[in-house]
Amino acid sequence: MLLKVTDLHARIDDREILRGVNLEVNAGEVHAIMGPNGSGKSTFSMVLAGNPAYTPTGGSVEFRGKDLLAMEPEVRSHEGLFLGFQYPVEIPGVSMVNFMRAAVNAKRAYFNEPPMTATEFLKMMREKRAVVELDNKLASRSVNEGFSGGEKKRNEIFQMAVLEPKLSILDETDSGLDIDALRVVAEGVNKLKGPENATIVITHYQRLLDYIKPDFVHILYKGRIVRTGGPELALELEERGYDWIKAEIDAEDAAREAAERQ
Repeated sequence: MLLKVTDLHARIDDREILRGVNLEVNAGEVHAIMGPNGSGKSTFSMVLAGNPAYTPTGGSVEFRGKDLLAMEPEVRSHEGLFLGFQYPVEIPGVSMVNFMRAAVNAKRAYFNEPPMTATEFLKMMREKRAVVELDNKLASRSVNEGFSGGEKKRNEIFQMAVLEPKLSILDETDSGLDIDALRVVAEGVNKLKGPENATIVITHYQRLLDYIKPDFVHILYKGRIVRTGGPELALELEERGYDWIKAEIDAEDAAREAAERQ
């Protein structure tokens, strides 16, 4: 098993956001996590990535058989975890080439491998750019500086292609994308899918899942995964919205609380 999340609780400041998340992901799978605003989707991705603003308060996370929550963020990355941000940041003055070469060689050093030569790295850059149709001019500029929303997201998938993670978490990567950019990004994700890696796609909408076909769809609400199904669950959400699931879960919670009081 690639990832096993058991009863994960987490807070930001003094506010509890995750209230018992359970999830298992195997290599070769694509999982979609959907849910209304404020349900904990982005918090879940940040906790897995190790953002220090988010504090795990209970439960466990195993990644490739190791305690993920005990790892520093950079170690999680070296071990094969990748997070595609909802709002990728700009890094003025740092070229994409230097940024990615430093990342690749840091990962190689972690595994006691020699650094890539400049020739080897530039050859790999050309190959990976073709996967996501990233223009050479963008790859030569500072990281995300002056990029459009679609270019930033395409650049995230390019970074994913270069780093070859075992588990990619894409946090609302469809946010702000037009149809053409969405197609290119999704095609890049699909090309990178393999039997040794997995992807978690966090999204509000069905439209991304028209391009990236999930094996499992999970609904996150009130900090818990409350429903799991196949692609048909996303279609049902598209048709019925989130109100029906809110009503069902709120009724279940109320009934459980009433039973506990008796």
